[in-house]
Amino acid sequence: MPYPALAPVRERTPQLLRRALQERLDTLARRHRVPGAQLVLDTGSEVLALHTGVADAATGAPFTGDTAVPVGSLTKPYTAALVLLLADDGDLDLDDRAAAHLPELRHLPEVTIRQLLSHTGGLPTGPDSDAAARTTAAHYLTSVCTAQDALFRPGTGFSYSNAGYVAAGRLVEAVTGMPWPEAVAALLLEPLDTVPAFVDTVTTAAAPARPVAAGHARNAATGRVRPVRQNLAPLEAPAGALLVSAADLAALGAAAIGRSKVLPPDAAEELRRPQPGARPGALADGWGPGLALYRQDDRLWCGHDGNAMGTSCHLRAEPDGGTVVAFTGNAGSATALWRELTADLHELTGIAVPAAIAPVASGEPVVPPGCVGGYANGGIRYRVEPTRDGGLTLSVDGDLPLPLRCYADLSYDLLDPETGRPEPGGWFHRDPDSGVVDRVQVSGRTARRVGPA
Repeated sequence: MPYPALAPVRERTPQLLRRALQERLDTLARRHRVPGAQLVLDTGSEVLALHTGVADAATGAPFTGDTAVPVGSLTKPYTAALVLLLADDGDLDLDDRAAAHLPELRHLPEVTIRQLLSHTGGLPTGPDSDAAARTTAAHYLTSVCTAQDALFRPGTGFSYSNAGYVAAGRLVEAVTGMPWPEAVAALLLEPLDTVPAFVDTVTTAAAPARPVAAGHARNAATGRVRPVRQNLAPLEAPAGALLVSAADLAALGAAAIGRSKVLPPDAAEELRRPQPGARPGALADGWGPGLALYRQDDRLWCGHDGNAMGTSCHLRAEPDGGTVVAFTGNAGSATALWRELTADLHELTGIAVPAAIAPVASGEPVVPPGCVGGYANGGIRYRVEPTRDGGLTLSVDGDLPLPLRCYADLSYDLLDPETGRPEPGGWFHRDPDSGVVDRVQVSGRTARRVGPA
């Protein structure tokens, strides 16, 4: 359904803009079968906060502006900001060796705290939540953070790692003497006026002090959406346990770009400082000690994405202009909603928000030699195979192979097998001394070659 024509951006009143954005949020939520969503647009001089739908499709509970949503990996910027607060107080230094504070990391003695936070320490991602729930944080880190499983020399690459944030949470506990949920609540959430709420496996506290949303999955047979249960091991809390609203995310975004006293200016700037060696591939254009970095036209935005079970949440903030955009949706299909909504934001406000990085499309496709073979990141196995027509495919843990479109600089796009639509994939890495392709990055995670090339 086409949207009604609107006046030029400069002529729109706040009331007209709010009405238009609300209509588009409502329409897109229906189109993508997202039960409920929130959007906050904070320009520094004005705040538009919108919401739509229900928090739980089974109960019909309304989705309000205060409803807290499981934000998954958007917990990580909170943990990073907490570490930076400790650094600002002189309790640690980002360039300290992490093993000096955490004996569990003794087998990776060169990894620094800064590298843990920016995913440049070479740590594998760690086991899944079911396996992690059967062990302790100390044993988890001892078994994951080994020289044998290290993906690259610290500071020379990027691999998104939950294990790095399990370690960061343990670091917070070692320095503060408080469990991570207590520390993040007392030192960061409450100063940000965010009512603490966590995935229910983290704390034995009574009912949360605010309404919370369920994540939802779509039944392929019936087309209906249904609530799903969150699955997170307690030790993974610093990597993914928070429930917050879009307004709460916007408050963090404002602090990260220096618009709040909660984060001192030096800490806020450090949170988004580009790190050498951080080449995150499909996730972003760069990475700081806690925030992803996105280039949009001539501006550099910071932020993060988070997906829990049946949710999709996003934060973007632009330091120079002071704009913050936050979105939460309680279904996996809300990722597509977010991407369409940012295009609508550009049309309605003139603000170009980077929803995701573009496919590579750097020159003519080629098939670089030496990429075929097996790769591993911890317990995850990747396989690159040739096709009959001379191309390459990638499979993960034996799943359906996805076709690749490769380029001369060793980057590649993943192609949707049904539509052929390209999505950013990552890149292959050739060892500069031997010339052998020894690593592949897949959607932000790096895997090391196993077996001969």
